[in-house]
Amino acid sequence: MKKPPRDKKPVITVAELAGLLGCPYEGDGTAVLTGVADMKGAGEGEVVFMAQRKFRPLLESSQASAVILPPEEPCDHMPVIRSSDPQRSFVRAQEFFFTPYRPEPGIHAQAQVSGSARIGQDVSVGAYSVVGDNVEIGAGTVIHPHVTIYPGVKIGADCVIHSQVSLREDVVLGRRIILHNGVVIGADGFGYLPPKDNARKKIPQMGTVIIEDDVEIGANSTVDRGTLGNTVIRRGVKIDNLVQVAHNVEIGENSVVMAQVGIAGSSRTGKNVILAGQAGVPDHISIGDNAVIAAKTGVVRDVPADTMVSGSPHMDIRTWRKANVAFPQLYDLLKEVKQIKKKLDK
Repeated sequence: MKKPPRDKKPVITVAELAGLLGCPYEGDGTAVLTGVADMKGAGEGEVVFMAQRKFRPLLESSQASAVILPPEEPCDHMPVIRSSDPQRSFVRAQEFFFTPYRPEPGIHAQAQVSGSARIGQDVSVGAYSVVGDNVEIGAGTVIHPHVTIYPGVKIGADCVIHSQVSLREDVVLGRRIILHNGVVIGADGFGYLPPKDNARKKIPQMGTVIIEDDVEIGANSTVDRGTLGNTVIRRGVKIDNLVQVAHNVEIGENSVVMAQVGIAGSSRTGKNVILAGQAGVPDHISIGDNAVIAAKTGVVRDVPADTMVSGSPHMDIRTWRKANVAFPQLYDLLKEVKQIKKKLDK
């Protein structure tokens, strides 16, 4: 079924949505759906999902017109679409009902585009954006208003660059990259020699930033250029808002970096790494594939693959949990030890 344009409200039946999702359905297949919602706020015409039984009470009271459920999960008060992965199917339903804003292709009259820039087909460049000399922009890419693209930048096809993004000289972006508002890619890394004659000497930052395909970077995050080599964000990485990635860092494929994480220079992560909110990684650290760094963790040494750590300094999360339980008891334990010592001294 063809997706309706953004300005027209989508309408689909339960049977049609089930077909779109490749899932079987039960109940009234002619029931009309016009949107998605969570179970608390759903009303007539909306579809919801439930992946865990603990949300069963919400389903029982929901006013939704249909639900996406796992196989064998009973429901007799609304039509059901059966899915082995209800949340994934629900996300596909969201994609049908929701069309993100996308400007029409073309270069706005108030944009400034260098004559040496190479612009692909169906590219949109918004008002007050600046595209420098020898920039390459791939087909289907959207440059929203107030974006600054320095000379020599290469941007692949089907990217979305939101307002107030700055791409510094010679940065390379792959395909299908999303940069949210205020992102800065390729600013100088933080490098200075120790003071001499009461002044710090700036180290030239001669490298650049390479971002591979299917990366998304959240608002006001920064990725610094390399000192000599390059800072590299590998394919499929997702970076949250307010993240700092320093010079010569490499983030491995499909890793996730959450809000307010800081990664210092020349550190490396493997594939599928998770860095939770406010974790800190010092310079020249290596984090192995599939490792999980819990929120607020202070990493102090290399982290092996397939491990989960927490605390500051970091430790295995099972050890940290035991220690965290013991911390509140330490004061009372110390008083008891002092009392015992007094008795022994007598």
